[in-house]
This record gives sequence, C-alpha cells and structure tokens, in this order.
Amino acid sequence: MLKQLLGKFAEDRAERMLANAGLAILHRNYRCRQGEIDLIAQDGDTLVFVEVRSRSRQDYGSAADSITPAKQRRIIAAARHYLAGLPRLPACRFDAVTLDEGREPAWIKSAFEDMG
Repeated sequence: MLKQLLGKFAEDRAERMLANAGLAILHRNYRCRQGEIDLIAQDGDTLVFVEVRSRSRQDYGSAADSITPAKQRRIIAAARHYLAGLPRLPACRFDAVTLDEGREPAWIKSAFEDMG
C-alpha cells in the first residue's frame, strides 16, 4: 500500500513538472498486455513516453539505475501497442523523470531509445 502511494505521489509530481514545462499530458498509466507507460505526453510534434521512477534509498542504486534494459523493452512494447492505434506515426521519444530522496526531480529527455 505504501509503495503504491509513493508511486502515485511520484507520478503526480512528474506530471506537474512536465505540464509546467509546457507538455500536454495525454494519458496516465497506459496499460496493455505488453506493459505499462506511466505518462504519455505531447511535446510540440513529439509524442513522449515517460517512465517515472522514485527511490527513497540509494542501497541499490539511483532511480535512473532502476530503468533496466528489461524494463525498457516492456515500455517500448507498450509504446508500440499504443502507436498501433494511431492513424499516423508521430515522432516519439522515451523520457524518464527520476525522484531520488533528498534531490530535486530530474527530467531525462531521450533516456533510452527503441532499438528495434
């Protein structure tokens, strides 16, 4: 329960950060069989898939370190599922918003790429 509340808090904070930067939030917690995307936003002509990660302790690395190649593959698969429902393929990128205890949130543009 606490983990879910912390995750919601992190997503709320990330959503506000991105909206304040001028991105339009289109979806939150997009789920499909392939995986989940925390936030989907529009940044000008670019569709942005955003992974939100938070860490209250650094014992196992930073929040950014927790976006493993396996996690990236699941996000990319979910993004492909989302894109399949659009009439045309827009420019896309994969960003991350990380929240590490005691630090300001970090917005990492183009945190990873779809290598497929």
